[in-house]
Amino acid sequence: MTVDYIKEGRIATFVIDRPEALNSIDLPVFQELSERLTEFRDDPDLWVGIVTGARSRAFSIGADIKNMLPFAKENRAHPWAVPPSIMRGLDMWKPLIAAVNGVAFGGGLEIMLACDIRIVVEGSRFGTPEVGLGLIPGWGGTQRLPRMVPWCKAAELLLMGRPVDAAEAYRIGLVNKVVPREQLLATAKEWAEAICKAGPLAVRAAKEAMVRGSDMSLDDGLRLENALESYCLGTEDFSEGTGAFVEKRKPEYKGK
Repeated sequence: MTVDYIKEGRIATFVIDRPEALNSIDLPVFQELSERLTEFRDDPDLWVGIVTGARSRAFSIGADIKNMLPFAKENRAHPWAVPPSIMRGLDMWKPLIAAVNGVAFGGGLEIMLACDIRIVVEGSRFGTPEVGLGLIPGWGGTQRLPRMVPWCKAAELLLMGRPVDAAEAYRIGLVNKVVPREQLLATAKEWAEAICKAGPLAVRAAKEAMVRGSDMSLDDGLRLENALESYCLGTEDFSEGTGAFVEKRKPEYKGK
């Protein structure tokens, strides 16, 4: 198994487990990560996911050059030859937290970018070195980075292949929090538990509004927001949340 899938209450943790290859992504890892994330998406008992890497040196250094890149070249006319992923093709409205335990380069950074919240260890580094191989990031890096950080910083990363450290990543808004290594998973789980206290259907609707609305005009985004709000108003969770507020008790959400 190259991706450990751990369920604890409402939280699922995905551990990319190829430490001997710095958690680089080969075809089996890509396939297994796709399958596990799809299973998580479709499991009503799981509400938040955490993605991390095995051991301490790397979250992931990206695509396996000996395996993944030759496959990509052979299938360059067939962009959907690889299974759907959170980077492209797999709609995921449940929130994902990246717990980045080391370097995140290339495809590793792109996995991190496809997560909603990013908590990283001190000493971690982030970069897109693909141009040094005569390639561009092909798992969403050229599209997500300029939407998340200032254009000039995205250009620095994408056009020069120059990595940034954790402090700089935090300064430019690429990550949410930098923590000591021993606090990484505990912090990620703490944040995940905080999300689990909210209405899960509302959380997913908020994420969907953010993701889909980012490609819309403001007017279209507001229409989407209104439609999703109307959906939430008709849920049992909304009735439970408002009832609990009035009765001054903790809500017991069921995701219905």
